[in-house]
Amino acid sequence: MSYESVLTTCPYCGCGCQFYLQVVNGNIVGVVPDKTHPIAEGALCIKGWNAHVFVQREDRLHKPLIKENGEFREAEWDEALDLVAEKLGEIKEKHGPDALATLCSAKCTNEENYLLQKLTRATIGTNNVDHCARLCHASTVTGLAHAFGSGAMTNSVPEIDDSDVILITGSNTIEQHPLIGSRMVKARERGAKIILIDPRRVPMRLFSDLYLQFIPGTDVAWLNGMMHVILKEKLHDKKYIKERTEGFEAFEKVVKKYDPKTVEKICGIPANLLEEAARMFAKAERGSIFYSMGITQHITGTDNVKSVANLAMLTGNVGKRAAGVNPLRGQNNVQGACDMGALPNVYPGYQAVANEDAAKKFEKAWGTKLSREPGLTIVEISNAARKGDVKGMYIVGENPMISDPDIEHVRQGLEALDFLVVQDIFMTETAALADVVLPASSYAEKEGTFTATDRRVQRVRKAIEPVGESREDWKIVIDIAKRLGGKGCDFESPAEIMDELASLAPIYGGVSFDRLDAGEDLLWPVKEPGHAGTEFLHEGQFTRGKGVFSPIEFREADELPDKEYPYILTTGRLMFQYHTGTMTRRTPALESESPNPFVEVNPEDAKELGIKNGDWLEVSSRRGSIKIQSRVANIVGKGVVFIPFHYAEAAANVLTNPALDPDSKIPELKVCAVAMKPLPK
Repeated sequence: MSYESVLTTCPYCGCGCQFYLQVVNGNIVGVVPDKTHPIAEGALCIKGWNAHVFVQREDRLHKPLIKENGEFREAEWDEALDLVAEKLGEIKEKHGPDALATLCSAKCTNEENYLLQKLTRATIGTNNVDHCARLCHASTVTGLAHAFGSGAMTNSVPEIDDSDVILITGSNTIEQHPLIGSRMVKARERGAKIILIDPRRVPMRLFSDLYLQFIPGTDVAWLNGMMHVILKEKLHDKKYIKERTEGFEAFEKVVKKYDPKTVEKICGIPANLLEEAARMFAKAERGSIFYSMGITQHITGTDNVKSVANLAMLTGNVGKRAAGVNPLRGQNNVQGACDMGALPNVYPGYQAVANEDAAKKFEKAWGTKLSREPGLTIVEISNAARKGDVKGMYIVGENPMISDPDIEHVRQGLEALDFLVVQDIFMTETAALADVVLPASSYAEKEGTFTATDRRVQRVRKAIEPVGESREDWKIVIDIAKRLGGKGCDFESPAEIMDELASLAPIYGGVSFDRLDAGEDLLWPVKEPGHAGTEFLHEGQFTRGKGVFSPIEFREADELPDKEYPYILTTGRLMFQYHTGTMTRRTPALESESPNPFVEVNPEDAKELGIKNGDWLEVSSRRGSIKIQSRVANIVGKGVVFIPFHYAEAAANVLTNPALDPDSKIPELKVCAVAMKPLPK
């Protein structure tokens, strides 16, 4: 009997917990948390404890599949890869490189995402490359880059221990990021205050000192209202504002309009509670703000993020320990995928494709001409496919048939393609529509790195060989690139790929496998090989020089309730499920806890409609309808309903609105108008 214990990084949320995979005779039998890890500290959430279960499931994809006459047949790798290269090459030759698009993956390693965007830009010749960050934190990158010069979490997770006041908004932290949520609770036990501002009475409410419930889509109003109080009562940090920021006068002029009584009429927060929250946060020596997709997934997502940045700067809470603006990333490597340039407008390290100096640097490194024209985003790619402008797609580790808004339009776009290749570990709803399916490897079957929500770069290590004939994603990408005539594809290991990345992206300049394997804890920017990394950003000076205040007026959501669709739908995640359910719904301990979709209905609304808990309802929007059971609970406010988006059989994104934030192109997944009616019993 052989036994191995392999240290690696969890494949679920962005916390970045590490654990040891327990391997007996080539089979993973369990996990053991790493007691020395700065996030896990010897603990895991329920998903982490079960992170090994899906890896060796019998329904993993084992061989390449080619669709003929509407049915898949197994194929050898050379046949499948030759066909992929042939079809992608034909589309490029006939219609030009912009007729192709790639979706990278927050589930893949940094090295694999680097290669995917390099394939798309250098070999195919288009910037039509994106990934699921467009659906979660695109507005974070846009908004914080504008305000601070960097679009990432400003502080590290362990600093929560020393925060005086923690403001949480748009984040169900205990369920979505359990190890961060528990850290916040422990900080409160040591004397920190927690302010929770959220449309739902999420579990963190039980541990908060103040809870403010508001109408979804009115974030700018209450943020401006808090800042109005802080300014009126002269609680703002005048010295910090004068020395470290610009644009204050225009910002102040706008905020003066948003007195608490006015804000109460817009978003429903009682004026006295808003005033109390403003005072509590402003008086803290170290105030930290944490948010997630409740802030970002709006047509005003970028405005929301800029408003959060305004509040942090107004109180002098950027550029010091245990403070800052801290967007919590939802997937294990969504931060890293952004860092790698898996976005249509930036190269690795957030260097703009439209910047001539950046373009020339990458042209020299990659040995080819590059387009200066930013590419299409996820929703734009789907729309372009439906119109016939995008003819072929390469989708890796993404499942837009569940995750994207207005799923029926997504289906129409994918079915309109001349050629679709999907690379994944299971037959997903998206893979079922493909012409070719390539079997990829899970996190447990390859080497690489993930970057956690707090910019922490960490190793992923191979515990077992790829199942069946599946292959590591980085090897598949190289095989396709070579068949398409790509240059610079001769990598022998992920470590070599990281070395190339480090030479081109200054924020990763000092990152290497050798340093990570030696146990160094590296949070970017890591400027050079001897640099220790950066615990918190913007100390002394913002990345852009001075932080910039933005004057933000409140704008309503794209779609408001009316007589036909009288309720606001908001969506989100559950403790026991994850994203599109590809991994968690194949894990019995998790699926058994949350096996069925539901719509959360306020008791007053349920009474008016004659709905009882567990009744079957039809929930409909202007885009479609689903049949789903009710869960009557005093969690959402009156007039608001909530549906988790994990379940294909009652997919919330059949209903959601694809309207885009004009700046970040993120869709408005958090607000749309719906109707409900009970189904016959």
